[in-house]
Amino acid sequence: MEYRWSAKPQPPADKVALLTETLNINPKLASILVQRDITHPDEAIRFFEPKMEHLHDPFLMKDMDKAISRIEQAIKDKEGILIYGDYDVDGTTAVAIVYQFFRSFNPRMDYYIPDRYKEGYGISRQGIAFAKENGYSLIIALDCGVRSNVLVEEAKALGIDFIICDHHLPGATIPEAVAVLDPKRSDCTYPYKELSGCGIGFKLIQAYIQKSGMDPSRLDEYLDLVAVSIASDIVDIRGENRVLAYFGLKKLNNDPCIGLQSLLHNYVMKEEYTITDIVFGLGPRINAAGRIADARAAVKVLIEKDFNTSMQLAKVLNERNVERKDLDSDITREAVEMIQQSEELLRKRSTVLFGEHWHKGVIGIVASRLVEQFYKPTIVFSRTENMLTGSARSVKDFDIHEAIGKCGDLVEQFGGHKYAAGLSIKSENLEAFCERFEAIVHEDISERSLVPEIEYDVELSLADITKDFYHSIQKLAPFGPGNMLPVFKTENLCAQGNARILKEKHLKIQVYQDGQLMDGIGFGLAEVYPYVSGNNRFHATYCIEENTFNNRTTLQLRLKDIKTAELMQGLAS
Repeated sequence: MEYRWSAKPQPPADKVALLTETLNINPKLASILVQRDITHPDEAIRFFEPKMEHLHDPFLMKDMDKAISRIEQAIKDKEGILIYGDYDVDGTTAVAIVYQFFRSFNPRMDYYIPDRYKEGYGISRQGIAFAKENGYSLIIALDCGVRSNVLVEEAKALGIDFIICDHHLPGATIPEAVAVLDPKRSDCTYPYKELSGCGIGFKLIQAYIQKSGMDPSRLDEYLDLVAVSIASDIVDIRGENRVLAYFGLKKLNNDPCIGLQSLLHNYVMKEEYTITDIVFGLGPRINAAGRIADARAAVKVLIEKDFNTSMQLAKVLNERNVERKDLDSDITREAVEMIQQSEELLRKRSTVLFGEHWHKGVIGIVASRLVEQFYKPTIVFSRTENMLTGSARSVKDFDIHEAIGKCGDLVEQFGGHKYAAGLSIKSENLEAFCERFEAIVHEDISERSLVPEIEYDVELSLADITKDFYHSIQKLAPFGPGNMLPVFKTENLCAQGNARILKEKHLKIQVYQDGQLMDGIGFGLAEVYPYVSGNNRFHATYCIEENTFNNRTTLQLRLKDIKTAELMQGLAS
């Protein structure tokens, strides 16, 4: 796939100089900070040195006072409380922390995760019926519910109150619940809008602790699970999420809960885990519970206090994750073949596919894989009884949630975010939906948005890449949306010795510039081998990382793309 390269806007020289001189930091690092809207020394210090005290007062969130009052009443009256959450990582981690915390005050509690296949996303009538049958008069809904107006009303008629803790975009009207905690409410002035669903649950706990006069350090117990939710739900990692992720990673590395310990044993044992390890290691294992079978299994692991029991539960999740990988691989292969064998699909600006027997639990992953390969707004449908359920994934700068909304009369239900959404349609509307969605994408998307972009922070020479510079960049961690690992560009490189292709897919190379030599590895970049062979001069975009081999640690370039000077001129023209 051909990438376009673009430089981030050059930051004002005076702001870069201020940070460089005041903080005595590398000018390149100062440039990256200013690009990320960190322009004052005090902001930079706050960024480099997060503190739990930087978290906002939870009572700034609209309805938080109502939520805490209702929970206090339920605990005082010994009411039954049901903790209800979505079946993904964000929902199950949210249920795990809220259930564990409030269970210590009220033993009449249980948790409920809807079945992905029988009930679908969000609040379900089956869940409300479960609450009624078991005498639960208060439901705390986590990572869902902000659009469940009708079901909240039905529950109220049955004598069941709702507290909704959600982070998704609300509809035109807010449900008539006791409290709706969602910073994305237009009438909520909470200073930070990008909390995960688990993060909203954490704020609920924080508010209860604060009002009850408890030791604030009781919050620390849940930080590792909040970090797992932040990483897995791909939410913005600046502001309050940076504080939570920073301390959550510290707990994950130093004192993880028993459940996460057991999941890490089934992953890879490392000295230090990062956001990337959560995204590609812990998250998929937790998600596999709800994708393949019952998501309650994920909550069971996360709240388990006995290590041996937790290891047995984690083993099951690991097996489900292996099954999920096989399904993902098979369906992706089918989907790619469908696209490659259809001139019409290749010509379109969107991709909409349906597989009669595709597993609903992995179609979101398949949609992401198709975006990676074909780079178009993509929806993958599978059948759920007499309805088609779809997962949508988008490309940069295209709001797929909004595009689905424009297909309104053909869509039974939908929700999500700008770049990822879920929806359901009637089988008979599939063809009309494909046509309408393609027309909307064709009208709204720019040519530029159909070409994947590598956006680099600053240009470097190889001489700039020292261990001190690398360690200064690491001070920006944890990395994630809004604060990605910096990408650099270096021009006029050549290969020293012979470049090699590893496993027919990857490029291993030593790059040379003005007397400086450095190793580079490009995963999936075997196709650029001709650009670096012989005496060709080329440009590269990359991240900087450490590589340990034979007990020796060196810096290397994690190559993202390579272009010859001629190619760069062609793209510019």
